[in-house]
This record gives sequence, C-alpha cells and structure tokens, in this order.
Amino acid sequence: MVLKLATSLDGRIATATGESRWITGEAARQETHRLRGASDAVIIGIETALADDPELTVRLPGYNGRQPARVVLDSRQRLTPTCKLVTTARESPTLVVTVDPPAQLLLDAGVQVITVPDAGDGRTDLKSTVAALAACGLSNLLVEGGGQVAGAFLRCDLVDEIVWFRSAILLGGEGRPAIGALGVQSLADAPRFRRLDVSEVGDDLCERYERV
Repeated sequence: MVLKLATSLDGRIATATGESRWITGEAARQETHRLRGASDAVIIGIETALADDPELTVRLPGYNGRQPARVVLDSRQRLTPTCKLVTTARESPTLVVTVDPPAQLLLDAGVQVITVPDAGDGRTDLKSTVAALAACGLSNLLVEGGGQVAGAFLRCDLVDEIVWFRSAILLGGEGRPAIGALGVQSLADAPRFRRLDVSEVGDDLCERYERV
C-alpha cells in the first residue's frame, strides 16, 4: 500500500479554514495522476470526499488506460447522491466501505457498498477493509487522504511506501496536519521508514520512503 501526501514544508495539508487547493504545483499533481494510473484503487476518507468533491480519476493528456476504483471510507454512508464519485459510479467504479447495511440510494446509483466490522470507535476496521478490497481484486492500493485516514493506516501498520510531495510554503501550527494521531508514546514505538529517493518535481520536492 502506498500513502501519498501533498503538504507544505511543515507538513500541513490545508490552512486552518480547510483551504488546500493547491498546495503543490501542477507537476506534482501530474505525478499524482501517474500514481493513480499504476494503482488498482484510490482510497480517501469521507471528510475529504465531502470537502473536496474529488473525481479521483487519471486525467493525463492522451491517457487511455484503465481507471482505478475509487474507495471511500464512510462508516455512516454520508456520501451524497450528487457528488462526483456517485454520479460517475457507472463510468469509474466507486466503492463505499461502511459498518452498516448498504444504503439503497448508493446501490441505485451504481455504487458498490462493502460492509466490514466496526473498529470499535464507529469507524471501519482497516485490516478488514484491505482484505475485502483484495477479495474484489483490488490489492495495489493508493491512499490519498486526509490526515485522519493517513494516521489510521499508519497505526495499523498497513503502509508499505510513502510518496511525499512537499511544497516550499509554510502554513504554521494552525494548519491541518498531514498525519493524524498515531498514539506514539516513545521513539521506539514510532513507525520507521527509509528514504529511497528525493527529486525535484516542478517547484516541489518528491520524497519516497519505504517501511523499515
């Protein structure tokens, strides 16, 4: 599983008011589309889906390959029938992962609803989610956000690689962090990664890490 982050220099994904378009530049966004094209599925949380109304498709000049499945972690099925992920579900697969029985509105729109166990906090159990997606033939996964989702996958030790696009701007402590709470009590407990590469992507940096 690959975790993609696009942040300010100080690791923020949005301002305090939630403004995030665009922290990184066009070249970094093009690389994100290439990452999607190499993935079976792109995963986001419901808060990102509601705030950004993303398409999560590959939009590269001349691209005619397959589109990844779009997966939303949505324990209460709050995804709206009018959002892009739902209205295009019959063109590019959209899957909602929930803890409740499927909502008929989503099924009628062509959304595939997957029910997994509750993690104990009202949210979807991520290890069960990954197993359910694998059963659907979706094993090469790209996690795009937001911060709480990134932290949850890291807490569950499910992230194999991080691709981190870093812009040379600063948003400060009031900005929204790229990674939510990890529950780290000591340095020995912190998830550790090894840097593989650093390259310039337009005005931004792209850093690649693998799990130790």
